[in-house]
Amino acid sequence: MKLQSTASQQYQTVTAYDDTGIEINAVRFTNSLLVLPETAPTAWPVASFDQLSEAHFEQIDATQPDVVILGTGQRQRFVHPKLTTQLTARRIGVECMDNQAACRTYNILMAEGRKVALALIIESGSPHHPVSA
Repeated sequence: MKLQSTASQQYQTVTAYDDTGIEINAVRFTNSLLVLPETAPTAWPVASFDQLSEAHFEQIDATQPDVVILGTGQRQRFVHPKLTTQLTARRIGVECMDNQAACRTYNILMAEGRKVALALIIESGSPHHPVSA
């Protein structure tokens, strides 16, 4: 799905996505990554939802977000609370949703000026199914 340009283009904005990747400011990524409004996207070494560990959430915590949007792949899944203990102890919310919803939600929160972290799991080998509006 292609998303419309906005005045927030100086920030890291999701400009398109599908089942195999994501575009941030029109640059395509096909690996899991962390996206924050004011810093370049960084690789996030998560190959699948089942591989998530506390260390992955420590990497998110190091970015000091106000809220975390976790894109869990093609379907919504929920992480075990023990994985997010460090974040919840600092009152940082973690919302789990499928990647499509995560991308849309990140853009909305980013446009509102929130310090939101998008942690997106892109599993390699996913079939390509373009997202329609």
